Amino acid sequence: MKLLMVDTATIVASAAVIDDDRLMAEMIVNYRRKHSEKMLPAIDHMLQDSGLSIQEIDVFGVVNGPGSFTGLRIGMATVKGFAQALHKPMVTVSTLEALAANLYCADGLVCPVLDAQRQQVYTATYRSTADSLQTVLSERVCTVDVLADILKDYAGPIYFVGDGVKKYGEHLCELLSEGICAPPFIRMNRASSAAQIGMQKITAGQTTDCMLATLNYIRKSSAEERFG
Repeated sequence: MKLLMVDTATIVASAAVIDDDRLMAEMIVNYRRKHSEKMLPAIDHMLQDSGLSIQEIDVFGVVNGPGSFTGLRIGMATVKGFAQALHKPMVTVSTLEALAANLYCADGLVCPVLDAQRQQVYTATYRSTADSLQTVLSERVCTVDVLADILKDYAGPIYFVGDGVKKYGEHLCELLSEGICAPPFIRMNRASSAAQIGMQKITAGQTTDCMLATLNYIRKSSAEERFG
């Protein structure tokens, strides 16, 4: 089962191809947000290096939020285009769950924090089980002080991942004595991590038709909040 996963939720543009449990190729570009220009050539190059054609992909996956509204739409449009043209199913994966999978099997909580602007973060917390991630705190948008207050009674290490760590990580670790900021190369989005979750969902029969796949923004855009 070959899965092509695309992640454009943040400034990091990433794509990966896995065949069952084997990572065949991965592309990561952490420089400027020009996903509409980067993604299609990168996917083409990655497939060529893997010796695959786009027709050989069985399922198309996309990270569907939360994150940059524009970035998410680019990723969704790209993957929907492939799936619709080739009559293949899709699978969607949460940005936060995919980030948590970077630290799969960590000995504590994994807490993704994505910068949501306005002094807020998109966040959730997860714990590893034998073969999956268990949600401890559901996805939400809140300030880092509110997040720290929620986590203050947890006894054990709390690993922070995501682009919000650069902005808020030091403050979170001041508020939480067992907070640990993952290093930059681990805390950024990786399509390979999302693909592993996507493959689990495929195995569980949790694919969708391309016309039914949706984005999960968590909150409304500034314009929607202002004008309804």
